[in-house]
Amino acid sequence: MMSDAVRAVILGIVEGITEFLPVSSTGHMLLVQRFFGLGEGNFWNSFVVLIQLGAILAIVVLYFAKLWRVALGMFSNPDDRRFVIGVLVAFLPAVVIGLIAGKYIKEFLFNPWVVCFTLIVGGGILMWVDQLELNPHEDDATKFPLLMYLWIGIAQCVAMIPGVSRSGASIVAAMLLGAEKRAAAEFSFFLAIPTMVGAFAYDFYRNRAEMTTDHLGIIAIGFVVSFITAMIVVRSFLNYVTRHGFTFFAWWRVIVGTLGLIALALGK
Repeated sequence: MMSDAVRAVILGIVEGITEFLPVSSTGHMLLVQRFFGLGEGNFWNSFVVLIQLGAILAIVVLYFAKLWRVALGMFSNPDDRRFVIGVLVAFLPAVVIGLIAGKYIKEFLFNPWVVCFTLIVGGGILMWVDQLELNPHEDDATKFPLLMYLWIGIAQCVAMIPGVSRSGASIVAAMLLGAEKRAAAEFSFFLAIPTMVGAFAYDFYRNRAEMTTDHLGIIAIGFVVSFITAMIVVRSFLNYVTRHGFTFFAWWRVIVGTLGLIALALGK
């Protein structure tokens, strides 16, 4: 029998690796739970949401200087204020859709069949976009047009379907709207902060009865592991996509989704 601490470490690694890559952390978590029996039950379902805060902390640490500058300047600097408004504009569609349809999405779409299909379809879309002859004209994620922020936020809502990938949806939308790959990826990081903090707060409130002092150590382990893993991944990811694009991640999605469908068809 695997100990809870080992489960927390494995899930923390999966979360830290997949959260900011365009491969769907939620989809991978669901498949890991389904095929490897890691973390089934109400507490573990909440655990995988709670440790996302560790991954978010990695973004805050890595971009602390920029975020601090924006926080200090948003009341006096028009550019900083405009960026804050842009993030909020991009975040708003997820709030609206989440409140209206979040319960039904979890009830009907959170299953491994949906995850596998969306992984494959999303991989095909990512491969297609990566091969387009785009003419990017936005190289700074803090200076996108406000309407562009809104469209990215609307695209992010598609990622409420498990397997789509929040970062993947926002990166694809940003690139199609004229962002360079690095700027598109960076904005997906910034947009993740309010989006995932909101998801964390909502899930924690809903499942607070499941959170006992006995669980604090397990949550702390997952939190720290996801934080450290995400720090390493984010640093590497930006340099990689700038040079090589998203083809590797597209194929990863297709392979994982295909293997998952085969396993499900065999009754695994």
